[in-house]
Amino acid sequence: MLRRLDLRGATPAAAEVRRLLPRAPIDVDVAVDAVRPVCDDVRARGDAAVLDAAERFDGVRPPALRVPPAALAAAAEALDPAVRDALAEAIRRARLVHRAQLREPVTIEVAPGLTVTERWVPVERVGLYVPGGRVAYPSSVVMNVVAAQEAGVASLAVFSPPQRDNGGLPHPVVLGACALLGIDEVYAAGGAQAIAMAAHGTASCPPVDVITGPGNVYVTAAKRLVRGLVGVDAEAGPTEVAILADHTADASFVAADLVAQAEHDPMTACLLVTTSVELADAVDIELGKQVPATRHRARVEEALAGQGAIALVADVDAGLAVVDAWAAEHLEIQTADAAAVAARVRHAGAVFVGAHTPVPLGDYLAGSNHVLPTGGTARHSGGLSVASFQRQVHLVESTPDALHAVSGRLRALAGAEDLTAHADAVEVRFR
Repeated sequence: MLRRLDLRGATPAAAEVRRLLPRAPIDVDVAVDAVRPVCDDVRARGDAAVLDAAERFDGVRPPALRVPPAALAAAAEALDPAVRDALAEAIRRARLVHRAQLREPVTIEVAPGLTVTERWVPVERVGLYVPGGRVAYPSSVVMNVVAAQEAGVASLAVFSPPQRDNGGLPHPVVLGACALLGIDEVYAAGGAQAIAMAAHGTASCPPVDVITGPGNVYVTAAKRLVRGLVGVDAEAGPTEVAILADHTADASFVAADLVAQAEHDPMTACLLVTTSVELADAVDIELGKQVPATRHRARVEEALAGQGAIALVADVDAGLAVVDAWAAEHLEIQTADAAAVAARVRHAGAVFVGAHTPVPLGDYLAGSNHVLPTGGTARHSGGLSVASFQRQVHLVESTPDALHAVSGRLRALAGAEDLTAHADAVEVRFR
């Protein structure tokens, strides 16, 4: 049985909601202290330090850091036909969604003779991290690579931990996914050492401009260390789901979705916010049936016991306030008129609308990106997209008349800031 919180009185303030509702405690600052020597070593010794770290942390020393082309081709050839088909469809759908995110240049005439053109320009080179801990994540290959490719990035490098069972290469399904996407630069490197390798560069790997992709707390800490030297996506913590449901929801669906998220990691946070005590009781009963039967039972039980909860609310409006305050990575809406309720959500990484739109659809085949903000950071951050691999550039163009027309105002502002040479640089053009 999940712990229960009765919030049917006055809805707590957002800060109080975040205090009451469970999330696994993650101390990135402590992890930063742990990974700093690793990152410094990679910066100083390059490939040798990455290989030494692999032997220490992954239990295997790769024969080479860069995966040979023959190994990529062999992994693609060895893919199970059903997996190959599913990956191909996931790639197709992700391309549809991410290609639609591309922005055309926009030119604004600010005044007669003065225009500002806004362009979105791709970065030159990116490093894409694909985890390889408890399970392989070929879907993360798709999410990172497709977004970068559709953004127009010319140089892509994938980093994934070496596997003892695969001769020091990354997981074969990860390699197969890379091959299907046309990626030929893949490194058998994981953890903080992979992030440092991408950011600082080594003899075998030129440095990148942007690093994206989910990982454990040590990967997150390493990203924090190199932020500024390179661009990084959001700091990813343990995965999480919130489900906002009323009396119309199917308890077996809700329980199954909680179990599905919990099987990722013992630190997964699983929250049900509901207006219905009857649904809460039924979900507890369903969990009693489904959890013992699931493949990763121990992991699921640990997650639900540690970071699982049911919050009872007075009505859907109160429930919306609670889930907005918690700002989940994944938010499911299983209520009457779910689309209208979902349209009112402000803070979530991704919103899954209705009883037949579970989070696993988004993980694999919705076409949306599953690299999403966690730990409440959806209040200020969004998921991975084409924009993650582009930067905005303004082109400003003025005629002589347009510059002359504004010269007086420009001198007034320059004088207010005691930067009179700014005004002189304009007026010299008209002497």
